[in-house]
Amino acid sequence: MNLLGMIGGTSWHSTIEYYRLLNELVGEKIGKQQNPPLLLYSLNVKLMRKNDPEEIKNSYLEIAQKLENAGAGAIIICANTPHLVYDFVQPKIDIPILHIADAIAKEAKQKGFKKLGLLGTKPTMTGDFLQGRLKKNHQIETIIPSQEHIDETHRFISEELTQGNFTDTAKNFYLEQMQLLKDRGADAIILGCTELPMLIKEKDTEIPLLDTTKLHAQLATEFILKD
Repeated sequence: MNLLGMIGGTSWHSTIEYYRLLNELVGEKIGKQQNPPLLLYSLNVKLMRKNDPEEIKNSYLEIAQKLENAGAGAIIICANTPHLVYDFVQPKIDIPILHIADAIAKEAKQKGFKKLGLLGTKPTMTGDFLQGRLKKNHQIETIIPSQEHIDETHRFISEELTQGNFTDTAKNFYLEQMQLLKDRGADAIILGCTELPMLIKEKDTEIPLLDTTKLHAQLATEFILKD
C-alpha cells in the first residue's frame, strides 16, 4: 500500500471521521485484518481562526513539505476550507494533493448531476477554490445560499459544529437551506464542511447529498491501493 499524508485538526472531530473512513474503506477492499499506512499531522485549529491568509498558506506548505520528506506519496487535507491553500502549496511540492473538488466531481458525474448546491463555511461558499475547480476542470455549476443566509450558514459551523455541538436548530436551518437551493435548480447538495455529514444524514431528506468527507476518503483509498 502507498503511504498517505494527512493534514487534519480543522476540526479534530472531522479528522477522526477521515481516519475512520480510510481504515474502513481500505479494509473493505483488502480485508479487515489489514489497515493502511497513514501519516497524520494534526494542526492547531487556532491557525484558521486567526484568518491570516499568508500565515495559513505558509503553515500548510511547511506541513506538506514535512509529510513529503517523511515519505508520503500523496497528501489529503482533511477538511474543505483549507483547500484554499491548494494553488499555493501544490506547485511547491513534488507529490500530489488529492483535491476534494475532484472527489465531488467524480461522484456528481457518475450520478448525472450538473448543478450542485453548496453549503459550507463562508470562504468555501464564496471563494473560488472549490466552485472554480468544479467549473473549470469538470464543467459543474454550483450555487450557494442567498446573501442574507451566508453569515448564518457560516456561524453554525464555526461556533457550533467545529466545537462538537450538533443541535436540532442547526440541523433544521441546513435542511431549510437545502430545500431553497433545490428550489433554485440544484440537482444535489454538497455538504461542503466535514462536520455537516455528521449533522445531516441521507435519511433526513429526499434531496441527494454529496458527503465530501466520504467522497474524499474514497479518492484517497484509490491512491493507497494503487499499484
